[in-house]
Amino acid sequence: MIEKLVTDLNKIIDHLGVELGSLHVGRANVAMVDDVQIHIASYGSAMPLKSVANISCPDAQTLRIEPWDKAVMGDLEKSLIAADVGNPQNMGEYLFLKVPPMTEERRRQVVKQVGEKTENAKISIRNVRQDLLKKIRNQKDGKEISEDEANRLEKQVQEKVDDANKKVEEISKKKEIDIMAI
Repeated sequence: MIEKLVTDLNKIIDHLGVELGSLHVGRANVAMVDDVQIHIASYGSAMPLKSVANISCPDAQTLRIEPWDKAVMGDLEKSLIAADVGNPQNMGEYLFLKVPPMTEERRRQVVKQVGEKTENAKISIRNVRQDLLKKIRNQKDGKEISEDEANRLEKQVQEKVDDANKKVEEISKKKEIDIMAI
C-alpha cells in the first residue's frame, strides 16, 4: 500500500518536472517543442515534432530542427508558426528557431504558470492521500486491520505526502529562481 503511494507520488513529481521543463523561459530547450503537433500533408496525420525531426540546441538562444525527411520542411515550418513557438528560419536542410530573451512581464507570467502547475501537483498529491486514507479507514471499519495498524499506516502516508510536497516546493522554487535570473 505504501509502495503504491510512493510510486504515485513520484509520478506526480516527475510529471511536474516535465511540465515545468516545457515552459518557455527565454533559453532554448528541446522540451519547448518536443510535443508540438506537426501536420504533415503527405503522411495524412499530425505527429509530435520529436517523431519527425532531430532537435538540438547549438546555443542558449537557438533550437536547430532537422527533419529526417526533407520533403516535410514546408509542413514543419507552417506547423511551428501555427503553434506560436516562434518564427523559424528555413536554412534549407534544417530550421533555426530563435528564442527571444524574456521581458520582465513575460517572466512574471511564466512564474505565475509555475505556481499554477505547482498547485495542480499539490492537488494531485492530496487526492492520492485522500484515496489511500479512505482505503485504510474502510479496512479498519471492516476489521481487516487493527486500529493501531491503521494509525501507523496513516502516519506513514502523511510522512510520504509531506516529503512529496517538500520536493514539489523545491522544484517550484528552483524553477522560479531560474526564470527570474535569466
